[in-house]
Amino acid sequence: MSFTGKYELESQENYVEFLEAIGLLNAKTDHKVITEVQQDGDNFTWTQTIPDWTWSNTFTVGQECELFTMKREKFTAPVTLENGKILIQFPQYHLTAEIVEDKLVMTCVTPGEKGVTFIRVNKRI
Repeated sequence: MSFTGKYELESQENYVEFLEAIGLLNAKTDHKVITEVQQDGDNFTWTQTIPDWTWSNTFTVGQECELFTMKREKFTAPVTLENGKILIQFPQYHLTAEIVEDKLVMTCVTPGEKGVTFIRVNKRI
């Protein structure tokens, strides 16, 4: 299934706990995040936007890619697609993104015994 589309935050679980776990609690916002995904085969551009802040990554599934964290720090990681899910290991968490009933569901899991699972559900707009 294609990820291409524009999505708006519908619901989220453990948002504050996740931001705290990755050291970004000061980035907490009540704005609805807009996620725009452009997919051309295995090539993606993934952009998240709120007023006064945009975060974007361009990557190719199946390749080691140069990406940016939410703090705009550069890192390199492989991007894979397994069972319709995009998988990326960020420095502080593991991201899984999938389309479920026309919604973009993103799950971020921080490592360790006290790891946090953050789930964000986005509806297509």
